Amino acid sequence: MTSIDKTRSKPLLFWGLAAAALLLGYADLARGGETIAPILLVLGYVVLVPLAILKG
Repeated sequence: MTSIDKTRSKPLLFWGLAAAALLLGYADLARGGETIAPILLVLGYVVLVPLAILKG
């Protein structure tokens, strides 16, 4: 793996984690979840998306 591949994979990992947290949060919210959904949505929007932007 070259250094270009390593630097590209980190932001993609954070964007993937953010997308997964948001999708799971909205899926749980649609199902009627009142505990896990807000935690996942806050984790996605407040932690993972800014982290992905800063690492990108």
